[in-house]
Amino acid sequence: MIIMANLKEIAKMPERISGGHRMCAGCGAPIAVRQILSATKHDVIVANATGCLEVATTIYPYSAWKVPWMHSAFENAASTISGIEAAYRSLKRKGKVKKEIRFVAFGGDGGTYDIGLQALSGALERGHRFVYVCYDNEGYMNTGIQRSSATPLYASTTTDPAGKIRQGKQERRKMLAEIAAAHRIPYVAQTAIHNWSDVVNKATKAFEADGPAFINIFAPCPRGWRADESKTVMLSRLAAETGFWPMFEVENGEWKLNYNPASRKPITEFLKTQGRFKHLFRPENAPLLEKIQSNIDAEWERIKKICGAE
Repeated sequence: MIIMANLKEIAKMPERISGGHRMCAGCGAPIAVRQILSATKHDVIVANATGCLEVATTIYPYSAWKVPWMHSAFENAASTISGIEAAYRSLKRKGKVKKEIRFVAFGGDGGTYDIGLQALSGALERGHRFVYVCYDNEGYMNTGIQRSSATPLYASTTTDPAGKIRQGKQERRKMLAEIAAAHRIPYVAQTAIHNWSDVVNKATKAFEADGPAFINIFAPCPRGWRADESKTVMLSRLAAETGFWPMFEVENGEWKLNYNPASRKPITEFLKTQGRFKHLFRPENAPLLEKIQSNIDAEWERIKKICGAE
């Protein structure tokens, strides 16, 4: 049974990131941040990896953040937030801090899948009580739309463009949520911005987990994907409806599939909305579309099997 988050209660929550933040029109990242931060009533301290979110929300001398916020470097947001959490626990043991505080780090896929993976893995293994949120827009968008290990197969980026010899990225994306789950932490989830209730419910569990929690949230980038900026939420929904982005959670080692469409849409419904895939629709690239669909089908069945949803 799907339990809807309480929208009336969420609406009462104070905004923890303001408008006027200078993110691109249609950007999925601030939507993700607002949804995540509405999931706890406790005070929150935020660490932020270098990336679109960090740069565009803190252009000197302004900040869009209404909570304590710290930027360290591209690669060590998880280390930063784990150090803050450790200091908090020490001060609380000494009776110098009384209030309940929650800790969250935000990073894009560049700062999480790639550059920040070592720091994230270490923080998860050490067992710090914090939430790490990866807003996954499938590329290094802040620095010029370069490919990351989250970039999907055959997507065209500035460092792996579609041309006469190669048709975009040649490798499949990394399965980061499964890597996080392999650390045997209390809570891991994969979600997407179009389903606010799913996001808030999962973030609530993550904030209350007795130990580290990891959330991978699908956050479309119209600029980097060459997509209509008014279609951000639609892009997120199509990713779920095609099986391109499975939505699941791993709670104390138990896997659960949160969305299982009665009839998945063909992956072309998602791909055709974005200029980064337009080369795939040339007649000679039909086999590549077939390969993508085959991969999606196989991956979908694998995730269903792990979740016991066959």
